[in-house]
Amino acid sequence: MDKELILRLERLSKLKLSDVEREKVFAETGEVIEYFNILSELDTNGVGPLSHASGLVNVTREDEPAPSFSQEEITANAKCENGFFVSPISVENGGKKDD
Repeated sequence: MDKELILRLERLSKLKLSDVEREKVFAETGEVIEYFNILSELDTNGVGPLSHASGLVNVTREDEPAPSFSQEEITANAKCENGFFVSPISVENGGKKDD
């Protein structure tokens, strides 16, 4: 990592960094790269891929069918048309605000 790369990334990302900000990014990026270098030295032979670091398994209940409410019971206390809930319009004019 060098300062030329930081300048190139700044141009590519269309950012305008001050000299102080540029130095901070350079230092922080160097720290991140150093941390990855430390991690790359770890011996991971015999360690399988993990989906969760804790080793916990999914503890959800089984999905079993059970009696439910009818459509009429669900919509009894709501404004409905043809069995569907009706709500106020939340987006008008293609999302543009009226002036």
